[in-house]
Amino acid sequence: MVYLESHSTDPYFNLALEEYIFEHMDRSRQYFLLWQNDRTIVVGKYQNTAEEINQSYVEAHGIRVARRLSGGGAVYHDKGNLNFTFIVDQADNADFNFNVFVVPVLRALERFGVTAAFNGRNDLTIDGQKFSGNSQYARHGRLLHHGCIMLDSNLTNVADALKVKQAKFDSKSVKSVRSRVTTINAHAPRPISMEEFKAALRAGILESDGLEPRTLTPEELAAVKRLRDEKYATWEWNYGRSPAYHMRRERKFSAGLVTIFLQAEEGRIKSIRFYGDFFGNGDLAELEEAMVSLKLDQHLEKALENCRIGEYLNGITAHDIAQMLLY
Repeated sequence: MVYLESHSTDPYFNLALEEYIFEHMDRSRQYFLLWQNDRTIVVGKYQNTAEEINQSYVEAHGIRVARRLSGGGAVYHDKGNLNFTFIVDQADNADFNFNVFVVPVLRALERFGVTAAFNGRNDLTIDGQKFSGNSQYARHGRLLHHGCIMLDSNLTNVADALKVKQAKFDSKSVKSVRSRVTTINAHAPRPISMEEFKAALRAGILESDGLEPRTLTPEELAAVKRLRDEKYATWEWNYGRSPAYHMRRERKFSAGLVTIFLQAEEGRIKSIRFYGDFFGNGDLAELEEAMVSLKLDQHLEKALENCRIGEYLNGITAHDIAQMLLY
């Protein structure tokens, strides 16, 4: 089995590296990859990003948002979290399932006196608390299995970054199931360092497969960076790929109550309607039409300034409406 380790903590690079190995490297070989991200929320391929993250908390704490190739729920990564990836050919590994992939993690924990269990779906738990989630992506007979392991993660960020403020969403996206989470070090007889845990995990792989260290060539590295820049670091992939959804927001201002019904698709406003007891001088239909196709991103407030919000909703500003829609 070929072994690669990423020394980058950039989520966009690491997710691009996964895809590059999956799509372009010799498929007659099996691959094992270790990688870490710094302060990142990774959403599943079929999720609505807006439903999964606390956008104001994310921005205030410099947390990046990235979308992965596989399905499943949103997870938080930081430097206390270790991610692992297996990439194999399904034709040669028909018996490879979730359980097979997580056995090396269980072996590694046994070395430190920690007893963990696989819950039969996609989580690893200690005393009923989740410390690792796993997901898979398959295409053209190729299988990618990856998991995140919370060795010593910041559980405050885990909770707050994934705590979405009250808003009514109606969409067909895959929703995250919030579980009680823990870290390995909260249960270990002594603190385990990241390097110790990596070594134990590699040893767990060696019990069943040999590991052949591999580094990327300059050409391969350049290709990964291109994929990072052109796909994984883009708003279009991380937010724009969100499934269509409907959302209801409501807020009381000194100028009156404002209720917004919004339909979004690919991260843009598809339709929007305003209701409330506010006053206005213009035809609201004009404002609603002007807002169609606007991106629901950090530039929304500036775009709304051109829509002359105050003329239609007296005493309400572009900042107020952007805050309602984004946060």
